[in-house]
Amino acid sequence: MKNLIFLITLALSLPCLLFSPALAHEIKAGSLEIVHPHAPAMLPGAAVGGGFMTIINHGTADDRLLSVTTDRSGKVELHQMSMENDVMKMRALKDGIPLPAGKTVKLSHGGAHVMFKSVADPFVEGETFDATLHFETAGAVEVEFHVDSPDGKGGDDDSAHQHHATGN
Repeated sequence: MKNLIFLITLALSLPCLLFSPALAHEIKAGSLEIVHPHAPAMLPGAAVGGGFMTIINHGTADDRLLSVTTDRSGKVELHQMSMENDVMKMRALKDGIPLPAGKTVKLSHGGAHVMFKSVADPFVEGETFDATLHFETAGAVEVEFHVDSPDGKGGDDDSAHQHHATGN
């Protein structure tokens, strides 16, 4: 009997799970597709966090991610991380991140990424927060970042989690 009740409950909740906006498979803004904006949870008291996503430019013209804004941090920068002579180097990308036509650009650990600075309330695993991506051509795009585990596990599998956005 318990198994029957479980199966009925599962069957009734399945449509809600399948059609939840948080599980949307595409984020479209003009010719851009933004896949799974996410950030690792931050340690208590931390004031800096990272943000990651994949951006696919399906168009025939280049675009550029110029900046990101959110109420969750006092300042947001686009950064590039690299290793030089076994030393990690981080630099701000003041001209943004190029999005060449017909290409996929992955903002990820160890490469180009979003840097959230002066975060008053550290990101907590399981929560979401709103941000606006500002593109040179596509304009402002509202997105929802999903906060993953602090170790970033699950955040790099873009096929597992994809979230929605609306473009202007």
